[in-house]
Amino acid sequence: MMSLRCQYLCWLPTMIIQKRITIIKITKPVEPTFNDVLQWFGDSLGLFHLRDKDKSCFRIFIELLKVAREGLGLSSDEIAERTSLTRGTVVHHLNKLMESGLIMQQRNKYYLRDPSLESLLDHLKKDFEQTFEDLRNSARQIDNVLRLRN
Repeated sequence: MMSLRCQYLCWLPTMIIQKRITIIKITKPVEPTFNDVLQWFGDSLGLFHLRDKDKSCFRIFIELLKVAREGLGLSSDEIAERTSLTRGTVVHHLNKLMESGLIMQQRNKYYLRDPSLESLLDHLKKDFEQTFEDLRNSARQIDNVLRLRN
C-alpha cells in the first residue's frame, strides 16, 4: 500500500484555506459488491480509518451521496438522525470531509463538492496538480538561491 498526501495553503487577505488531499494505492477487491467498491473508493481517498470502528465517516459520506442525486444537501442534525450518530461525531467527520475537499457547506447544509464522483475526482486532480506546480516553482526558486543543479 502506498500513500501520497498533499497539503496546501491558500493565502487570502484575512484567512488561510487549507486542504489535505490523501491518495492511498490499495488493490481493488476482486469481484466486489457495490458496497465493497464504495468502501475501496473511500479508503483510497483516505476517508475511512481503522479507528473508525462504526464506519461513521463512511455512513455520512453515503448519506451525502444519496441526496446528491437530487442536488440536495443535509444539515448535521439530519445526518445524525439518518445515521444514528451523535451530532458531535457527525460534525467531526464533516469537518474532515471538508478539509479533504470532498464536501462543502452552504448555510447549514452539507453537499458533495460536485454532482458526481467522477467530476469530484477531476477537481481533486486539478487541486493536486496546482499544488505540485506551486511546489515545483518554489523548488526552482530555492535551487536558484542555493545554486543547485539537476
